Amino acid sequence: MKMILAVVQADDASKVTQALIEAGHRVTRIATQGAWLRRENATLLLGVNDEQVDDVLRILKQTARRRTSYISLPREVPGALNAQVIDVEVGGATVFVLNVERFEQI
Repeated sequence: MKMILAVVQADDASKVTQALIEAGHRVTRIATQGAWLRRENATLLLGVNDEQVDDVLRILKQTARRRTSYISLPREVPGALNAQVIDVEVGGATVFVLNVERFEQI
């Protein structure tokens, strides 16, 4: 048995969750926020049998897409009026697959 924790962008969370449910997986969605970009995310929790891990990873790869985002960074020079804009690749999924010693559904 495995516990899968998948962090996806909020923009993709509904599509990812729907695809997982349609494939027969139970999923819990928690609203989270990234620390660096301070953007809304969703953390998905799934308890699955070992043989289901590859299916979940496949669905995540198909539905959680990467995109380029632009953020403003303050200039390092004090008193500068313009912020530096950089492009950052965001999205996809950050996935943790953990061993579960015991699982009970009450």
